[in-house]
Amino acid sequence: QVQLVESGGGLVQIGGSLRLSCAASRSIAISNYYMGWYRQAPGKQREFVAGISKGGIENYADSVKGRFTISKNNAKNTVDLQMNSLKPEDTAVYYCNAILFPGSFWGQGTQVTVSS
Repeated sequence: QVQLVESGGGLVQIGGSLRLSCAASRSIAISNYYMGWYRQAPGKQREFVAGISKGGIENYADSVKGRFTISKNNAKNTVDLQMNSLKPEDTAVYYCNAILFPGSFWGQGTQVTVSS
């Protein structure tokens, strides 16, 4: 059974930083997957935040470019999201996603709240 477990969320002040981590179960090897982070704010649709390909190519939503960095550790089977210069509009539940067509797997999410 595939499991993705996010951690690292919490409450942070405007301008602060958080590092999210996603640990994948041994049933998948993230080295074979496109790994992504998505977020969903209250009353809004889930949106793409950042992704990293099998080959390590990174992609970011315009709203987080220059502030967020995605990275992966194939040996540890983890994907991290370093979030700097956080803004109130970054408040959301953040989800880890693994895609290897036709399969797509999601974690349970971790709450990030940015407050003044």
